Amino acid sequence: MEQTIEIRAAVEADVPAITEIYGQDVLSNVSSWELTPPDQAEMRRRFRDLQAQNYPYLVAVRDDRVLGYAFASAYRPRPAYRYTVENTIYLRPDARGQGISQSLLRHLIDACTDAGFRQMLAVIGDSNNQPSIRFHEKMGFRHAALLADIGWKFERWLDGVVMQLPLGEGGNTPPKDTETVG
Repeated sequence: MEQTIEIRAAVEADVPAITEIYGQDVLSNVSSWELTPPDQAEMRRRFRDLQAQNYPYLVAVRDDRVLGYAFASAYRPRPAYRYTVENTIYLRPDARGQGISQSLLRHLIDACTDAGFRQMLAVIGDSNNQPSIRFHEKMGFRHAALLADIGWKFERWLDGVVMQLPLGEGGNTPPKDTETVG
């Protein structure tokens, strides 16, 4: 009998698995526009930085093995953007197609909504990445922008696709607490 998937807050002990998952993606896909995979020390620094800023960082685990991860981060550093987050999700190749991304993103959306964020953006590398675009559409995101030919990886130009999901009351009301988010 196969174990169920657990979605939980990431801990520092998950960083080696997160580093491995991300590194594979950097080398083989355009979902990340980094060209060289960051080492474990750099991934640990990034993890700690997001934790220090109270952004949700989640992992999907089965049988003590990290299958994927998701986190929210600042969309832009200027203070007026503090209620908008960008989502990030990566999975091991053998974990795809099992609903893990959907579960991770649902938990991430809930955590960000509970934290008072009002908008979530998905910045998708390449307009040809139809699986990611369809996935975000299925999760309720709408197309917000297409930025043509803004990246160069694997000897070709890449588009950036921005998709948007309102969280909670979205932009319909002012934020409740302008000092604690972000």
